[in-house]
Parts: sequence; structure tokens; C-alpha cells
Amino acid sequence: MERVDTYFLVEALKAGSLPALEKVYKDYYSKLYEFAIKFGNSKTEANDFVQQSFLKLWENRELLKEDVLFDKQIFVICKNIIINQQKRDLKFTRISGNPDSYIPDSSSPEENEDERYQQNKNRFDKIIAEMPEKRKEIFLMHKINNLSYEEISENLGISKKTIANQIYLATLFLKGKI
Repeated sequence: MERVDTYFLVEALKAGSLPALEKVYKDYYSKLYEFAIKFGNSKTEANDFVQQSFLKLWENRELLKEDVLFDKQIFVICKNIIINQQKRDLKFTRISGNPDSYIPDSSSPEENEDERYQQNKNRFDKIIAEMPEKRKEIFLMHKINNLSYEEISENLGISKKTIANQIYLATLFLKGKI
């Protein structure tokens, strides 16, 4: 796709054009899917990442840049979603301790993976529940919901310095528990 096409496509998306979104979906779905598979994801995960990419594109369409190739923008969105998920998965793995200590039973690998995920999530939830209420809320908004300090500040009516301090204290608390 050329820069001229990119300009008009981005303008149409920014204006809220559903036909433009449909065109993007048709043109980029398979490319993004193959891209997500290259990160070592299962077919289901890859499909989820692609769907999340289109959702994020639509929700943040006003942030698109006309002077940057659209290909680059959509692939960066997808890559960031994948990397953020991998970081969250790594956090859960670290919290649960040694991931190799789990002894699989005769059930399918998907069931084992779901069970491990649920055990990690339960342990994480218990540790997080021990935090003071506001600290927990700020930490979850930033680390799990991926909200910026500014977004949290607007939502809770507190300063960015307070947010930074609470996230720092929450991180120290988690490190101490792990």
C-alpha cells in the first residue's frame, strides 16, 4: 500500500468509517495472523491477538498518523499486544514459583495449561489482595489494564507522583512476597 493510499485510509478510519475498517480487516487479517503465529503462539492465541489488534485500532483510531505507513502502525499495535501478554504471562509464572515443578497428569496439554494458569492467577490474586485497597487499585489499573499514569490520575483524581509511588510500593511488596 502506498503512502497516498495510507493517508486516505487513515483519514477514513479517523472519521469513523466502518467500510474503511472492513477494508483494513479484509486486507490485513491474514497478514497479522501469520505475524502472530511467528511469535510462537497457538492458532487460537494468534486469532485473539489479531482481533485485539483490530479492536485497539478502532478504539484508538484518532491516534493514527497519516504520514506513517499504515502497515507499520497496525503491525506495531499487534506486536505490542503480543509482547504485553507475554509479559503478563511471565509475571504469573514468576509468582507461581518454579514452572517446571508442575507434574502433568494424563489430561490434555490445554487442560494442564489452563490449570497452571488458574493456579498462578489464584496465587497472584491472593498476594494482590493483601495490598492496601488504593494501592491495589492503582497497581491493577496500571499493570493489568495497561492504563497510563495520566489515565489513572484522571480516573482517580490523584497526582502522577502518588501513582508512581504506589506502583513502586506495590512492586516492592510483590518482590517481598515472591
